[in-house]
Amino acid sequence: MNAKVMQSRNRPERIPLAGSLLGPAERRLVLSVLRSGRLALGPLARRFERQLARFIGVRHAVAVSSGTAGLHLVVRALGLTEGDEVITTPFSFVASTNCLLYERVQPVFVDIDPRTLNLDPARVEAAVTPRTRAILGVDVFGLPADWPALRQIARRHSLALIEDSCEALGSRLGRVRCGAFGDAGVFAFYPNKQLTTGEGGMVVTDSRRIADACRSMANQGRRAAAGNWLEHTQLGYNYRLDELSAALGLAQLGRLRLLLSRRRRIATEYCRLLAAEPGIILPSAPPGTEVSWFVFVVRLTTEFNGADRNRILAALRRRGIECSDYFRPIHLQPFFRRRFGFRRGDFPLAEAAADRTIALPFAPNLTRRQVCRVAAELRRAIATVKSDPPARRPKGGNRVQSS
Repeated sequence: MNAKVMQSRNRPERIPLAGSLLGPAERRLVLSVLRSGRLALGPLARRFERQLARFIGVRHAVAVSSGTAGLHLVVRALGLTEGDEVITTPFSFVASTNCLLYERVQPVFVDIDPRTLNLDPARVEAAVTPRTRAILGVDVFGLPADWPALRQIARRHSLALIEDSCEALGSRLGRVRCGAFGDAGVFAFYPNKQLTTGEGGMVVTDSRRIADACRSMANQGRRAAAGNWLEHTQLGYNYRLDELSAALGLAQLGRLRLLLSRRRRIATEYCRLLAAEPGIILPSAPPGTEVSWFVFVVRLTTEFNGADRNRILAALRRRGIECSDYFRPIHLQPFFRRRFGFRRGDFPLAEAAADRTIALPFAPNLTRRQVCRVAAELRRAIATVKSDPPARRPKGGNRVQSS
């Protein structure tokens, strides 16, 4: 037998970290756009906006080119500028802070709730100063932040409240969906999200003023209402969502319940298979919370350190299982260290969580057999690291850096 064939047969099946579920509905709508010849500024983007606004339960939605673009527009629409402070989390994807720096707004990090990994409202209130203008919370991994508490703080101090719900489409607290709590919310539709348009995002709000400002700025500063195409009334950007992307979004939105139920099924199966593993902390939601499951991230218990976690990641990858640490704290990213002088120990709860996170393969088309294999390989890798004599374990304890 050919040696290459033998090698491919012996190699473990690769299980990807993320993926999208695309089908006939997506193909039909994308082809309809191609046949129409109208690839931008067409009717599908407006339909997508109306239907998503209805799903979230808000009055207005503005389709944009990415979640990052949406966050940037909201910061500008709220009039945040140099000299202002916004309280936010260091445990997030970097865009939730970059959108502030674009406008020279000062990010003020506070540490997280170690159970939910979201902003700790008590720490938020303690960080308010006369220069604070807004709170920017994040629904980490799809788990809703404590929006009722954050909204109360914002009202007490006359602050704006921005929802980075880019990972939480479909999540809700009680009857209210993420995106509907603050002055404005933002969703993202990258291929690993609950709904994908390839690249793309959406600003949602009950404020006509915020919606009109975002729509104008996303379209090169033109008036939100129809007007002279070559008249630009303010500084703007090319942050529009094209019609091909909107077609994908409409098709995905039409079967969002199916996509979310598949993710829920996979998360439930992971929890069942890993419930008896003493070395990990499974994700969980407080009562009355519905999670739409953006990713499935487990955390190692405190007997492990960052180096142990990295060895487990390496072991999984050798077995063909894609995985990742998720997130690396924003304040420890090289740019933020240089710019602001942040150091290890500034936000110990976020750092401790980041040292021990493992994002497992998670996509709506993952099979039960694949989930079982991932769980078995994870248990095996944890057991291997745990069985190492202490003298052979990597030194550094909790001081091992994860970024």
